[in-house]
Amino acid sequence: MENSTQFMSFILAGYSDSGHLKYLYFIIITVLYVSIVFANTVLIVVICMERSLHEPMYLFLCSLFVNDLYGSAGLFPALMTHLVSDDHAVSTVCCYLQIFCIYTYGSIELSNLAAMSYDRYLAICYPLQYNIIMTPNRVCILICVIWLYSFAKFSIILSLTIRLQLCGNVIDKVYCDNYLVVKLACSTSDTAVNNIYGLYSIVLSVAIPLITILFSYIKILTICLKSSIETRQKAFSTCTPHLASLLNFSFGCFLNLLQSRFDRPMRNVPTVLHTFLSVYFVMCQPLLNPIVYGVRMAKIRQTCKNILPVGLYPKT
Repeated sequence: MENSTQFMSFILAGYSDSGHLKYLYFIIITVLYVSIVFANTVLIVVICMERSLHEPMYLFLCSLFVNDLYGSAGLFPALMTHLVSDDHAVSTVCCYLQIFCIYTYGSIELSNLAAMSYDRYLAICYPLQYNIIMTPNRVCILICVIWLYSFAKFSIILSLTIRLQLCGNVIDKVYCDNYLVVKLACSTSDTAVNNIYGLYSIVLSVAIPLITILFSYIKILTICLKSSIETRQKAFSTCTPHLASLLNFSFGCFLNLLQSRFDRPMRNVPTVLHTFLSVYFVMCQPLLNPIVYGVRMAKIRQTCKNILPVGLYPKT
């Protein structure tokens, strides 16, 4: 076994020397982050202020927008700092905190999307019982369970990672990643518990939400095939934003998995593209959600027009 050292910091090796282009990247990232914060905050305020939007679907959306702000805060400030700095070291405390933020963001996002798909299933397949089943109180409890369970689950994962004796402190990414930190462990026997609990966590965090989503949309599709054209169009209009968000997030997670776990196929990819693929699920998802829900959903769009100052919301 190699000699272990108690490291006080990690080195993020995903940053390359881009010369003066780093300032261009910084401006792009800053504009993107400001846009994400502005768009998500506006929609949260609109949903909170407008009583007609205090319905299950919009409460889930509010949770989604809050989570997007939370996930963005875990990535963008550190990313912007390291882009213009020559020192890419990050303290162990900040590194573990970033791991916690990004991993809980991913878990909450997928669980929230699963809850929204089940909500659409009840609304379309059981319209008469929908208001009895999905009361605002039950929705709030479900949202709290999603958040608290994700926090508890990844607190355990992080505690298992922190206990490891590490024989290196170089992370080949632009942000801290739990999988890459575990790979730095001196002995594979020390990571057995991490791997077992990680597998259990993946089943609960990914498999169960995906099964819920698949079940919901199979039922929705079955009902739509038996219904009138008008019913199909209504179902399609309410499900389209959700499907767009789900596919975008799944695509981003797949890219991150490909980049982290299967590094060999990615070696010939340009560094900038390589980096973009690794942060896509945290960077583009929070920007897409306000667009697809704010533009596609007529009730939110109309409320924004009524509440926001003239000229602040784009004309449609």
